[in-house]
Amino acid sequence: MKKAVIITFDQFTDIDVFLPWDLLNRVKLIDKEFQVKLLGTTYSHVSVSGIDLKTHGFIEEANEADFVFFASGPGTRDVIKDKTYLGRFQLNPEKQIIASMCSGALIIAALGHLKGLSATTYPTAFEALRNYEVEVIEDTHLVTHESIGTAAGCLAAVDLIAWAITKMYDKKISDAVTASVLPIGQGQACMYPQNNLANG
Repeated sequence: MKKAVIITFDQFTDIDVFLPWDLLNRVKLIDKEFQVKLLGTTYSHVSVSGIDLKTHGFIEEANEADFVFFASGPGTRDVIKDKTYLGRFQLNPEKQIIASMCSGALIIAALGHLKGLSATTYPTAFEALRNYEVEVIEDTHLVTHESIGTAAGCLAAVDLIAWAITKMYDKKISDAVTASVLPIGQGQACMYPQNNLANG
């Protein structure tokens, strides 16, 4: 049984949690045993826009997940300064897929998993990411290294999650998930007319 977790915190960017959440849950229509959980440091976290999001567990659960996804938002600047918070993660890139949206890359960097690598993030976090000895790629929305992926720009989550699904499963499942959310004429209507992932 495979499991994906989304790491949330106070002041997370809404779309950078909810879009990956939606995309990953579409995998469950193919693999019914696939689990997707929202993790945090408390029973709920409040987004930038004020949504109070209930979590399914605590961040330590990420240490045993197949895929660990770090959300973004102003809250990243607080958690990267919290050594106790960072110490609760014991991630292993050799056994896990680790990814981030926008400033979520700062958390991966603070955990030491981006040192000496290239990565991307939201422009407002470029300089902060460089402080972790990371080569910041400013002109692309997706940078991947083996089992570590970073993306920039909220809608880049589609490509980032597709990359992660391909690594967990295969490109066929990844393509089906992506096609199910593309605009009509670009995805499900022409490529997957019988796609059971469509829920419109």
